[in-house]
Order: sequence, then structure tokens, then C-alpha cells
Amino acid sequence: MTSAMNPYELLRIMHNPAIDTLIRNSPNPITNPNDDPDTKDVNSNPINKIKIRNFKPPQSQQNHEQLFPMILYSTIFYNFSKSMGNQLSTKVLSVKYRLASEHRLPASYEDVVESLIWVQKQVLDTMNGEPWMRNYGDFSRCFVMWCSAGGNIAYQCFSGASELDLTPITICGLILNQPHYGGVERTSSELRLVNDERVSLVVNDLLWELALPIGVNRDLVYCNPFIDENLERKLRFISRCLVAFSKRDPLVVRDIEFAKMLEGKCVEIMNWIEESGFYGMAHTDQNKVEQLFKVIKDFIFSEV
Repeated sequence: MTSAMNPYELLRIMHNPAIDTLIRNSPNPITNPNDDPDTKDVNSNPINKIKIRNFKPPQSQQNHEQLFPMILYSTIFYNFSKSMGNQLSTKVLSVKYRLASEHRLPASYEDVVESLIWVQKQVLDTMNGEPWMRNYGDFSRCFVMWCSAGGNIAYQCFSGASELDLTPITICGLILNQPHYGGVERTSSELRLVNDERVSLVVNDLLWELALPIGVNRDLVYCNPFIDENLERKLRFISRCLVAFSKRDPLVVRDIEFAKMLEGKCVEIMNWIEESGFYGMAHTDQNKVEQLFKVIKDFIFSEV
């Protein structure tokens, strides 16, 4: 299927295939942690330039006895992360992982798993560990959350980290907001929304082309979890998962089938289906943000 859309223009990127790099004209501003006394950046891996943005709970919610559930999320959405921590009374850690095409999969998976190990080290190091982690974070209630491509990363990260000894950290669940999956065979929603203004089929194909290892197609486990030969082993470590999706998202069929797959493997599933939503709705529509926060709060605190 062809389209007149130029995916590079829509994504505001330019690709240099000779050295496999991107020029990004990103609409997301880079925020300085020095502008906010309740945030600071920590270099968890200086060699790979991996940073974790550490959010302190708001002063009005702090006391000497309360510890906050922790959410691992993505640095690029600063305002979303800040609002989520404030409104949900949670301690948010945002990971700035390596990006494709310069660092193709599984680089981002490895970075997020490494970030969890960094968090563990802060807990265990009672002398020199990051004080905001020990003072505010409840390590017995940790959640891995991401949106879109990050939803894919969160799932793969949890699958990889679940076989590690992260004591005393306990990951209580996955929160996947419109997770991004793919495959060679087209789904009915991809065909129905082939020219979607946010993630058309040609844009989706280009995203995978730039993210996957060179020379493979979309039927790779990084993209298509349904073909994973180690699925049974991975899923036995996932007990609870929230999956949020929208009927007007071209990827909705894959998300629904993914949730069904988890449920079929005895994973406790909470679904949030937004009938009038769209791809990326939680970062562009404030009403959808408020609705999503409510669902996430119910999911997190139903564990208490």
C-alpha cells in the first residue's frame, strides 16, 4: 500500500544513511532541571550519556513518614511526568535512554534495565546513595510505565529485569499507554486509518525501519511480541498490567490483542478503552490526561 505522505517531513527528521544518524527538529523543548528545585538530573551511565530525571514530591505532600509509590517513565515528557507525580502522589523517575537510529534496538531496552539496577544501588548504598530516592521512594511499590514506543520498551525492560535480583525493589506492575507494536501483516485498524494524521502507515513503517536492527523485518520479537519463543518464560514474571488504548489509534488492534495475550497467560489486566481518543492523546489533550491519571491512580493504589 502506498501513500503520498512524506514520513520524514511528518516526523520532522532527516536521516543520513551513510552514518545512520538523524537530525531532529523536535517540538518537545529540552527543560533544564535547574529551573525547578523539585527536579534534578543524575548521570546513571556517563559513557552512554544516560540520565535519570529525579522528581521530588511536592512540598505539600511531604512528611517524614510517608513514602511514595515509584514510577519509571520517559524524560522527554517533562510536564506530563511532573503533573503525574503531583496528581497521583507518586515519585517519578524519568529515563533519558539512547535513541534510534544512532542506537538501534535493543539499546533502549538495555538502558532502562540498567536504570533499574541504578535505582537498586541507590537504595542499597545508605551512605552515598541518592537521598531523594531513600527519603521519598517506596521501593516495595514500583511501576514501569511508558507511552507508545516507550510502552514497547517498558514491556521488554520488565521482561529482561524480571529475571534479575533487584531486591529490595519490587515491581508491582506495568502501565502501558498505547504501546507501540508492529508486524509484517497489516491489521484492520492500520488499514482503516492508513492516512492517520498522527501515525500513518508510512510513518509507522519508517519508525520501525529506523529502530530495528538493519536488515530485519517487522516480524522480530522487538516489534512483534506474538512470535516470541520465550513468551511463556517472560510472562510468568508479570502479575499485573494496565493497558490504555484508543479506538481511533491505528495500532489499537495490536494493543487489544496484546492485552488479550497477557490475560490468556494469567496476567491480571486492567484495560482503559477511550472511544474518542487518538494516537498520543495523553500528551496533547488535557482532558484525556486527567482521565488517564485517574485510571493509573486506581491501578497503583488498588495494590495498597
